Order: sequence, then structure tokens, then C-alpha cells
Amino acid sequence: MGDDLLSLRNYIAGVEVEPKRGTWFEVFNPADGSIVALAARSGAEDASEAVAAACDSFQRGVWAHLPERARATVLLEISRRIRERREYLARTESTDSGKPLADAEADIDEAAYLFEYYAGWVTKLGGEIPPVGPHAMSLVLREPVGVVVCITPWNYPMLMAAQKIAPALAAGCSVIVKPAEQTPMATLELARIATAAGLPDGVLNVVHGYGMEVGEALVDSPLVDMVSFTGSLEVGRRIQQRAAHTVKKVTLELGGKSPNIVFADADLEAAIRGSCFGVFWNQGEVCSAGSRVFVHRAVWQDFLDGVGGYVNQLRIGHPLEAGTTMGPLVSKEHWDRVHRYVEVGLNEGARPIFEGRLPDDPRLQHGYYLAPIVFSDVTAEMTIMREEIFGPVMSIIPFDSDADAVQWANDTPYGLAAAIWTRDIGRALNTAKAVRAGTVWINDSQPAPSESPWGGYRQSGNGRELGRQGLEEFLETKHIYVNLKA
Repeated sequence: MGDDLLSLRNYIAGVEVEPKRGTWFEVFNPADGSIVALAARSGAEDASEAVAAACDSFQRGVWAHLPERARATVLLEISRRIRERREYLARTESTDSGKPLADAEADIDEAAYLFEYYAGWVTKLGGEIPPVGPHAMSLVLREPVGVVVCITPWNYPMLMAAQKIAPALAAGCSVIVKPAEQTPMATLELARIATAAGLPDGVLNVVHGYGMEVGEALVDSPLVDMVSFTGSLEVGRRIQQRAAHTVKKVTLELGGKSPNIVFADADLEAAIRGSCFGVFWNQGEVCSAGSRVFVHRAVWQDFLDGVGGYVNQLRIGHPLEAGTTMGPLVSKEHWDRVHRYVEVGLNEGARPIFEGRLPDDPRLQHGYYLAPIVFSDVTAEMTIMREEIFGPVMSIIPFDSDADAVQWANDTPYGLAAAIWTRDIGRALNTAKAVRAGTVWINDSQPAPSESPWGGYRQSGNGRELGRQGLEEFLETKHIYVNLKA
């Protein structure tokens, strides 16, 4: 290991430990391709150690059996300490993932709020006493599911970790987190913060590494009660298959190919701005990105003109520089993947009508920057309309009737989100009901309030995160029957 690089060790039972095999992997800054850290390349032995620590903490009840007010107090203290470290965490997140600093700051703010929000739920997880006659009593209790493995993505490292950890801790679970290997830095810092806030050792553990080497070992463990995964459809399928061997609970938030429907009566300026934001925000590395844009033919040309103006004003640059609105993609591997999709679109006959400008700063020549691109002359059968790209690529198709818009919107194996732009409330609600998606925005794009459920239909996954529903995923229901005549 180099002395000038950060060393990201595993965090197990409140202690930072080196990987059992003594091997490490490099973490890159996508802005310039430089190496910023070395992270533990964990294997099955490290997974077993983390599972043992989580099981021990859960079985001894050091967290699950604490009074509810005490657990809520710790979650509030975690929130306070995240806010206290806001600047450092945001710069870390930006360096790790490539997102503009302002976006990273917003992510840190929301991560802090998630711990605050779920702290409020800890004291409100009541059960039920359903009527079962005069000579018996039926008690319905809510209990923590147990040991939970959380596997988080690289596009929102800190926020997605908080989105899983906060409700899991609120429920009383013990947690093991495997962050994405591209972006492991902020999650380790979150574990340190949690310990400093009073979370008992072993309740929150972090294991770095690759999915095939350590992630699958965590999923396979019979001592793990639940897996919560956010990531690609391919990996989600594999996790679900492996988890089936021990019949453990699995929640999956997978890919998306979200439709964005602009009707003729829409506030066109708002629709253009929201539609573009829905594709180019966070470099297009958003599972709910509204990359399939359907525009009524009556406003087609005006919409295209507005999109062209939006793309021209995007400023691609170093994520830590003021004024940058789009940073690099997260890795060279992902850059290659998105670039291949652009080439496939061209080869299949899609016509590029707008393309952004790459930065000309020589310091950024090794960064993973990709110019945003807008395609027209697209058909529903094209690859760029069928598969999730996870990059700044927009495809636009004109439509003539409401029925066509709904049919094309639902012509996808995914069902995570959708956006509808219209001034007609009846049309808006009827379309929202007809579209098969877990979240439907009307005259907006991409808000995901922490107070409301988030998750998808069909191959976008199962289960929900955020809101009360996200907390309930980490709870078991126990029924106790009492014979009062005994």
C-alpha cells in the first residue's frame, strides 16, 4: 500500500481491520483517472467475520433490546454528526463518484434527514390486539427481521447506504454493508460516525470488495436473515437465486427505463426543463432516468428547440469546480458501456440531433467524461429504447394519441418510475393509473421524498424503500395467542 493513499479497511465489530487475504484494490477519481485510495479486497473469510459480529450483536440484544427512546436518540445523533461533517462527506462523495459538489451536498443533507426521519418512527412501531372472543387474547407484535446485508450502488453511495441503514437500525436489526467497489469511501465514514454517535459495536459493519468474491458469500450465509440490494437487473437476479437456497427475505431495487410523456397541453417550458433534468441529472446515472421521452406531435418542434437550448447550457467539468452541472461517469468501464450504447444507437439508425461539449481542460483528459446526446428518429424496438443505459442519453419519439403514449410507456420490462406533463388533471390521473410504475410524477421529474415509498413493478424489483413501507421491510410479524381460560 502507498503511504500517500487512503487505506479503506473493513469495519467489523467497531474496529477497522485489514482483509484476511492481505489484498487491496484501487479506487479511482473519475474526474482525472487518478488513484485516490486502496480498499480492502475482501473474501469469504471477511464475510464470515462480519456476519459473526452482526449475529453476536443481534443475539445479545445490545441494540435490538435497547429501549426505543435510547435507539431513537442514537439515530438523531448520527444525523447530527453527518450534518457536522457535511463538507468533508460531500467532497468525499464527489471525489468518489464524479457528481458535482452541489449534488453531493444535497445527497449528504438527505442522508442526514433519513436518520432523523426514521428516529421518529422508532417509538411508533406498535402492534395490534385483534378481537378473538371473550376467552382469548391475540397479540400481533412487530420485531426486527435480524441480520441484514445491504448491498449499495455507486451512483448515490452515501444516500443509498443511509436509505437502507437508517430504517434497518430503526427496526432494531444488525447490519452489514457492502458498498460498490467504485465508491467505498463515504460508507466507511458513515460507520465511524455511527460508532461515535453511540451505536454498539457489531451493529453496523462495512465490508469492501467485489460481488463475486465477498458479496455472494454474504448473501449465501445461512446466518443472514435478509438482503437489501440496489443495482443492476443482472446482479439482482443472481442475488435472488442465491438467496433462495436459504429462503431469506430479499428486497431489490433494480433498473429502469422510465417513460416521460409530454402532452400538447403541458407547460412546455417546465416540461422541457424537467424532461432534460430527468435524463442528464447525475450524469444520467439514475435508475429512474426518464430516458424514453414521448412528445405529442403538436408540440414536437418547440420541444426539440427547447431541449437543444438546455443541452447547450450544460457545463461539463471537474465536479469540485463551481458552475459544473455535469461531471464524469463513475469509471472507465462504465464510460465504455455507455459509449457502446451510443454507437449501437447510431448503427441502428437513430439520428443524433443534439450533443453536449466535452471539457477542454488538459488536466481532465484522463477523466471519464461523456457528452450528453439526444436521439431522434428512434423506434420502440431499438436497443437504446429497450435497455437501461445509465448515462446521459435521451431518445425522443412523437405520438398522436393518449392511447399511443400509454402503450409505448408500458412497452418495457421495467416499471420503476414515469413522468407525465399536462395541465389536464383528468388526463394526468388517468394516465398515471394506466402506467405500470412504482412512482408516477405529474408535472415534475425525479423527486423521491424520504417520507414516501420508492420501488418498482416487474423487473425493476420488489419491496419498497423510504417512508413507512421502507421500514416495514425490516420487520417480522409475530402472533401470540393467549388462552384466558387456562
